[in-house]
Amino acid sequence: MLQPVDYTPPVHTKLDILYQDNNLIALNKPAGLLSVPGRGEDKQDCMLSRLQIEFPEALVIHRLDMPTSGIIVFARNKNTQKLMGKLFENKLISKEYFAKVHGVLKETSGIINQPLITDWINRPRQKIDYKQGKPSQTRYTLLSIIEGKNSLVKLQPITGRSHQLRVHMSSLGHAILGDELYGTYQTRNESSRLLLHAENVSFIDPLTKKNINIHCPVDFL
Repeated sequence: MLQPVDYTPPVHTKLDILYQDNNLIALNKPAGLLSVPGRGEDKQDCMLSRLQIEFPEALVIHRLDMPTSGIIVFARNKNTQKLMGKLFENKLISKEYFAKVHGVLKETSGIINQPLITDWINRPRQKIDYKQGKPSQTRYTLLSIIEGKNSLVKLQPITGRSHQLRVHMSSLGHAILGDELYGTYQTRNESSRLLLHAENVSFIDPLTKKNINIHCPVDFL
């Protein structure tokens, strides 16, 4: 197992609420903040605990990696939590991430299809494993080239494996800048944070049948 790093979450000032109704609430999670409590007293400060100060009924639906910023959605009752969980399970939620990655992509778009599994010796790292890995697909689109040496990409996860976007981009030789787990020394030091942001989430509300489109502009462009 990798040695744990000190957890120093960003200072909490106020919730950045992107969407709210009687059943759901969506927030902009800052980079460096856990989605849910981790192990140990020093890892109890997280997006969920901060939300529950004002909305004690809030329940987890999904998670974002600690270094990833952007849209995270919570339920406000158990029925919504269950129904939203089924949307995620059945791949009925559309998510778009934006990332700055190392190097210039040769292909302007494509689908990465690499099966993933936990690298138990080096937890929490994930790895590609063609024998035991779970099917994992990510759609990518090149948006622009940055200073002739890096790329801005849009990433759309088809499946939702842990660290999927980070492992998949690294597998192409285009690690996300600032990635401490999957980048090289060079790419880790090009940014003080992981340049990965969940910008758009869309789905049909399972209770109201209303189209929900949540947007959170990327903050590192």
